[in-house]
Amino acid sequence: MNDQTAAAEPAAAAAVAVPEVVASPALGGPERPGGRRAALAPVALVVAGALSVQFGAAIAVLLMPRAGALGVVTLRLAAAALVLLVVCRPKLRGHSRADWGTVVAFGIAMGGMNTLFYQAADRIPLGAAVTLEVLGPLALSVIASRRLVNVVWAALALGGVVLLSGGGFDRLDPVGAAYALGAGVMWAAYIVFSARTGRRFPQADGLALAMVVAALLSLPLGIMDAGSRLLVPTTLGLGAAVALLSSVLPYTLELIALRRLPAPTFAILMSLEPAIAAMAGFLILHQALSVTDALAIALVIGASMGAVRSQVRGVSKR
Repeated sequence: MNDQTAAAEPAAAAAVAVPEVVASPALGGPERPGGRRAALAPVALVVAGALSVQFGAAIAVLLMPRAGALGVVTLRLAAAALVLLVVCRPKLRGHSRADWGTVVAFGIAMGGMNTLFYQAADRIPLGAAVTLEVLGPLALSVIASRRLVNVVWAALALGGVVLLSGGGFDRLDPVGAAYALGAGVMWAAYIVFSARTGRRFPQADGLALAMVVAALLSLPLGIMDAGSRLLVPTTLGLGAAVALLSSVLPYTLELIALRRLPAPTFAILMSLEPAIAAMAGFLILHQALSVTDALAIALVIGASMGAVRSQVRGVSKR
């Protein structure tokens, strides 16, 4: 969800992990700063952003008993929308009907992705939720590449899902697993509309407007779920912290990193999200992983990385 200008189609296709890639100004290629430390700096920023996102999600789970899953979504999206509006000050005039249709679709995808994911995280461990969610972008990458080798990566990911479910999603809670898979579908849609929004709106204007759409859509659901609990000062403070950790801070770090980091490298790094989520779940929520769960997550991570790398090779041969 970072921002920015026109995106190259090959880079958009390679962004299996996070849609920020497709809207970044850095897709033309990285700069060439001197020294190993300078080369590692953008990688460190991406990892820091991923840590921020997943630890923010863990804090959101702690907030759910106070505000409910839908209330947490509303607090996060509303706070993030407010910050982006203040920072970006997007122009409302001069956009076509197609522009507005694109940004509304982007906002719907964003809101749906967050709503479904937090419903999943309320029911199943954070690492499992992110692992199932990442299948959406992975499927998009496999479909977009149309290469036979990606069938192998898809099969590897499917094997990880079977391990994670233990032969049946009742071990995880089938409703929570369904929410996570639905979030993955919305994540794939989010990637597509992030790319289109980045081509139609300058800088972060499209992101800011889409975040407002997502916040407005989530507001009635949050009010119905939490009501006046949303106005409790401590709840508002924690909601703002979730928005800062899960939206504002990681988007800023990723934006800086993408000025010197190729989109495919970024996508591969973001394939580590399930492992980071599992770590956050263990440290903050005390959600321990079994050996089988860890192997399942590793399989999905490997499939995601492999899909990105094979797709980049395919693009380079064209």
